[in-house]
Amino acid sequence: MRMIFRCDPALSDHLPRPVPARSALPDWLRAMPAKAASDIHGRDIRTVKQCPPFVDAMAYGVLIVLPCDITIDRGSFSWAWDIPQPATSRHPRAPLSFHVAAQFPNAPFARDNQAAIKFNSFWTIELEPGWSLFATHPVNRDDLPFRLISGLVDADRFHDGGINFPAIWTQPDFSGVLPKGTPVAQCFAVPRAAPQLEFECFDESNRAAYEATVAEVLASPGVYRKRFRARRGRSIT
Repeated sequence: MRMIFRCDPALSDHLPRPVPARSALPDWLRAMPAKAASDIHGRDIRTVKQCPPFVDAMAYGVLIVLPCDITIDRGSFSWAWDIPQPATSRHPRAPLSFHVAAQFPNAPFARDNQAAIKFNSFWTIELEPGWSLFATHPVNRDDLPFRLISGLVDADRFHDGGINFPAIWTQPDFSGVLPKGTPVAQCFAVPRAAPQLEFECFDESNRAAYEATVAEVLASPGVYRKRFRARRGRSIT
């Protein structure tokens, strides 16, 4: 699978590139201890840092990152980003734009007639035929002061214009800087073909395998990581 990112030539030296999510795991995860005391268990237990599905979800796909610092003061957004005029007409220069609240009436993520911010795209994304781009909030990143609205784009067909990323700002009292390089969207290439769903009851071999697998998982730590976790290839950049 190839993901082809293209940008305006005048901006090439000014834009941070999308990065493999594996290379940008947050500091709080890296700093988390592998074990922590549990009063309920009466002993140390493993933290999510030792949970492969938790970490692998955060490490999968590609992160789109903020191209410049954004200063926020209780809902007011500003930036000082000195970039050349793009060579392409109708190309954005601002890192943010907005969706008015009327565009998502009564949606569960709507907040008191608050507009949604939109992280403007400075990269086009092309996928191979039959694949779509699923863009969502960076996985398990509730520390970010916004919540991206998920979307699915047929980027094997739509790849000559930018894909923008709308989000709801979730911390109205926030004052500070959202720094350049902050991940704003996590993107996955997903096949467009629908899966064929099949439903079966356990036969005797399924039942025996279930009992043996669960017994092994409960008896010793790290069974999934040692026996079942697939080795993931590194992205080529």
